[in-house]
Amino acid sequence: MATVSPSSWITERVQQAIKDGLGRAYEKLKVDPEHYLAHLRRAHGIPIRSFHDVFDIHINVLDDIADQTVAAGRKLAAAEGLGLGLGGILTALPDIGVLSAITLRMIQKLSLVYGFEYSTDAEIAELWIAAASAAGVNLGKELLEKEVIERFVPRVIERIAIEAGADVAEKWAARLVPLVSAFTGAALNYYFIRQWGRRAQRHFRERHLRIRRGHELAPLDVRLQLPAH
Repeated sequence: MATVSPSSWITERVQQAIKDGLGRAYEKLKVDPEHYLAHLRRAHGIPIRSFHDVFDIHINVLDDIADQTVAAGRKLAAAEGLGLGLGGILTALPDIGVLSAITLRMIQKLSLVYGFEYSTDAEIAELWIAAASAAGVNLGKELLEKEVIERFVPRVIERIAIEAGADVAEKWAARLVPLVSAFTGAALNYYFIRQWGRRAQRHFRERHLRIRRGHELAPLDVRLQLPAH
């Protein structure tokens, strides 16, 4: 009978925790665009009535809000890692699931900061392309062109989990020791969010600038060109 090495077992569990966390966040913990629009007006004082208006705001203002968004995500992830890290391996996997949810919500906020909602299938696909980019996953052209959204999202989550799972499992090895793992978990979560946040911010910022320069249609313009049903 074939045996499964401890490292393989941990990697598989980490991958499943990432998939569960991303899937749960996508289905039940989405950032509500309308509520976040009100937050941007109230907390940051930017005069926008819709996310289309974001393209009239100076890019430096948006970058500052995005930086604050990533910083808030880092602090939340570090606090969560410190708390769940006290249990060592017993809480490491739940921590990864929660961290995945925190990460996706941060990516959703960054998407909205730069003017990209996720109300249509095409916009949802773009959000997950950004999430894959943040995870360092290069989605193949075939996957992008041939999948409907109901199959596209689970497959992207699977790719993200596979890509990130092995790396995360290796780094989380220090989480096996209780108490010590609390500080390790806080630090790992902090740098995990920072890395993914930077990549996601770069993705949305570059797309935002392409639209400003006229190299790509704005989301609202794309919707207006869609045929009526």
